[in-house]
Amino acid sequence: MAKESKHTMAQPPDFQSTSLDAIPQIVERVRSGFFSKKTRSVDFRLAQLRKLYWGLVDHEDEIIEACRRDLGKPIYEAQLTEVKWVQNDIIYVCSKLKEWLKDEVPADMGFINSLVNPKIRKDPLGCCLVIGYILEHGWSSTITDVVPRAFNFPIQLSVGPLIGAIAGGNTAILKPSENSPSTAAVLQKVIVKVLDPSCFAVIQGGVPETQALLAEKWDKIFFTGSANVGKIVAKAAASNLTPITLELGGRNPAIVTRNADVRLTARRLLWGKLLNAGQVCISQNYILADKSVVSSLITELGTAYREFFPNGAKASPDYGRIVNEQAYGRIKKMLDSTSGKIVLGGTMDAEQKFIEPTVIVVDSPADSLITDESFGPLIPILPVTDLTEAIHIANSVHATPLGLYPFGTKAETDRILTECRSGGASVNDAFFHGSIPTLSFGGVGDSGSGSYRGKSSFDTFVHRRSVTVTPKWIEKFLSVRYPPYQGKYDQYARTSVLAPNFDREGRVKRNWLKVILTLGTGGWLRGAMRAVLVAAFAMAVKLVMEGRS
Repeated sequence: MAKESKHTMAQPPDFQSTSLDAIPQIVERVRSGFFSKKTRSVDFRLAQLRKLYWGLVDHEDEIIEACRRDLGKPIYEAQLTEVKWVQNDIIYVCSKLKEWLKDEVPADMGFINSLVNPKIRKDPLGCCLVIGYILEHGWSSTITDVVPRAFNFPIQLSVGPLIGAIAGGNTAILKPSENSPSTAAVLQKVIVKVLDPSCFAVIQGGVPETQALLAEKWDKIFFTGSANVGKIVAKAAASNLTPITLELGGRNPAIVTRNADVRLTARRLLWGKLLNAGQVCISQNYILADKSVVSSLITELGTAYREFFPNGAKASPDYGRIVNEQAYGRIKKMLDSTSGKIVLGGTMDAEQKFIEPTVIVVDSPADSLITDESFGPLIPILPVTDLTEAIHIANSVHATPLGLYPFGTKAETDRILTECRSGGASVNDAFFHGSIPTLSFGGVGDSGSGSYRGKSSFDTFVHRRSVTVTPKWIEKFLSVRYPPYQGKYDQYARTSVLAPNFDREGRVKRNWLKVILTLGTGGWLRGAMRAVLVAAFAMAVKLVMEGRS
């Protein structure tokens, strides 16, 4: 197992696109694998997950080297956000899978309904498609957004959903990001080596290969990428009514109030733009800072930068690079076209695809650094007069971003959480919620739909199937449902029609007699249980008092 101090350079395999002619046959093989029923077995699922774990362990050096080649990713970041992330995920899922698979007893079943033993099963969906990032050009002349996505964590964002698909009892085809070709090639090598080929496969390629995959019928599609390509995926899925999970992105705001701890705010938000050279879909896209703290915030950002990189980011082994020339050119163009003022950083090197963490003070919400997603190490700051203005701007720029980062007092951050929507939020920090591997993660509105990670990964790839079993002896209770209906409504109403506890003005009506008789619980069963507890407590007190006397 690779350690940072013992990492040795390994040679990742070459990236090769899958033949378009081979794709239908591969899909049919994997679909047939599902109907073989072998994935229904929990032992099979656990065996596949465990084999995947050891495959990742055995090829850890290749993965780390591939991340370095694709993204200039430091060894520590590759271990933290890629290798160890998915290895830990597999161990966690394996430890919980049998528990998650157990049938659930639904809540709030009336007496008659409980007689048919209602349960919720967790059934596999079928043959699933997991898509990493796809290059945006080549789809349509109408697509202008060229913000790349899932290449940034090419192992985590591909293997994470695959773990959920396996745990759910599905077969799956993975289409990794072609924008991280070395990592995609290693991933294919691992999966082909350790997973059952009749149930799991990898398709490599770009737009043509993805179009071929989307032309097939699937039981679930999981896509990580941009909103524009997400629309294409959703449209393709809609033609077959295929359920989808979309993990997209957004122009995520950080809001810094006049009462925020400026030093901690600077350190935490700077870190959010250092990890993976700012190529993180949930990092803040811009900062809305109260005018009274802007100057000190800039000063503290500079102090933190010098602490993190004493010799500068370019000379540091702990700072990555932009994924490719296209992404580098896009970020550079954004910086060149802004009307804002650079107050920290700004150094670039096209040959190395290096962009220094750069702080820019802008004077308008219409500045491109605010309205467009940078997906890079740019940190625009827009001064605001008060919290009301900040909330208004955040909602105007993007009503449903993937992340939201309020800094201030509890009252201020609670107000921001109430008045701004987002897929997730980290209060007084930079995307901490997105770094918890067992916490459900996903977008809202146009930043995504559905969620995964931890148990949510399992839930995403199963159907919660409601099942009842009606015994023969219950037939006399069911006579109310059979014709002729004359005289049966009153019988039905006595057992099934609920009386409202509110009046026509929406005010709750109190039945004080019931409150007293149920000891304030509002339910007869709960009231009886409370009465037993009170009686037991009274008896215990009595015995203690008698013992003392």
